[in-house]
Amino acid sequence: MENNIYGYIRVSTLAQKDDRQWLAMENFGVPRECVFADKQSGKDFDRPAYNRLIARLEHGDTLVVKSLDRLGRNYDEMIEQLDIITRKKDVALVVFDLPLVDTRQKYVNDITSKLISNLVIQIFSYVAQKERELNIQRTAESIAAAKARGVQFGRKTLSRPAEFEEIRRQWSAGVISEREAARLLGVSRPTFHKWTHE
Repeated sequence: MENNIYGYIRVSTLAQKDDRQWLAMENFGVPRECVFADKQSGKDFDRPAYNRLIARLEHGDTLVVKSLDRLGRNYDEMIEQLDIITRKKDVALVVFDLPLVDTRQKYVNDITSKLISNLVIQIFSYVAQKERELNIQRTAESIAAAKARGVQFGRKTLSRPAEFEEIRRQWSAGVISEREAARLLGVSRPTFHKWTHE
């Protein structure tokens, strides 16, 4: 049976482009139907396309990715997944941006090459995890600094219109419904409900 070659592509958000990754797969000769793509964060491996890919991989297949962080950014989970791919499933791994990580057949009997690949994988998995942690820290620090400058986050609090008390009295007396009261004030029903219960 012929061994298959698969590709994996990931971007973190729907807005991000994955064109360069698709082009890299095409240039490497990965059939389009054998490329699995997720538009999801790399914080964990609970991703639909990735899970379908892992289920499809079999002994002797090859998996290619543009860079190691496309697989994921959680160090412990990365090491676990790479162990599943390269050892348990015995699938060769090729990382375009890291030529040292190429575990195809020519390296199988070369223990030094396998050692180098494993070390590179460990180092870059660690770097990907640290980068993710730093991004989270930077975001938190930026938000804290903005709040300290008085920047407001989230929706602006709506102020009650001048006619609120009159409409509230009508609603309390049963003259108008909650829905009608909200419509007269130009707000949503939940907003009116919240105002009456504060």
